[in-house]
Amino acid sequence: MHLRLETAGAVATLTIDRPAKRNAMSLEMWSAIPGLLAEAEQARVLLIQGGEHFSAGADISEFATLRSGAEGATRYSDAVHAAERAIAEFSRPTVAVINGFCIGGGCEIALACDLRIAADDARFGITPAKLGIVYNFTSTKQLVDAVGKAWAKQILFTGEIISARTALRIGLVNELHPASELPARAKELAETIVSRSQVSLTGAKTIINKIANNEPEDDSVHALYDEAVHSADYAEGVQAFLGKRPPNFQ
Repeated sequence: MHLRLETAGAVATLTIDRPAKRNAMSLEMWSAIPGLLAEAEQARVLLIQGGEHFSAGADISEFATLRSGAEGATRYSDAVHAAERAIAEFSRPTVAVINGFCIGGGCEIALACDLRIAADDARFGITPAKLGIVYNFTSTKQLVDAVGKAWAKQILFTGEIISARTALRIGLVNELHPASELPARAKELAETIVSRSQVSLTGAKTIINKIANNEPEDDSVHALYDEAVHSADYAEGVQAFLGKRPPNFQ
């Protein structure tokens, strides 16, 4: 299936493993993502990574068969959308760890993650304009949220490949590192997130997503505030601060 889910402690890692095709995503791979993420829900953070390349996008060789005709194209797009939504709506923090090509559907996966860190020689692009495809609404929103309207239009209008340096400048990625240092940084970042209060992280992710969706501060947000002040994490955080020691959140 070319997707591998592994868990080490509180960190789950989903690896795209199809090096012969630069990690191009098949319909089978897209369809498997929601189920794999359901298995990772007990983790505190999810890393999504490739190998030499993050992903060169959807497997174009399937377009003449599985995606042929309007019905096949719709079915294929539905599977891609379900995978993107499963990542975007995953309850835990998600980090895309990007090497090499991050193109088309690969960029769609990366944008669905909360954070993106990349090698300084990575390459990015979203290319539906080269295929006569209209990019999905929610995936377009993820792009606009990351880079703003003007750059989202340039990326989608041109289908051009952009450098890691440009990706960092426009907000498409959070950090750049030499490729040799990226795995260590990914591990460090995951461990930092794991060490923080899960009550705080859940609240932050929920509220940030509501803000991005122009949703109001409602009763569900007030419930997050209430849960936090009554939580063991809050008690531990206060005691750790007063005791001048690092907190030990459970």
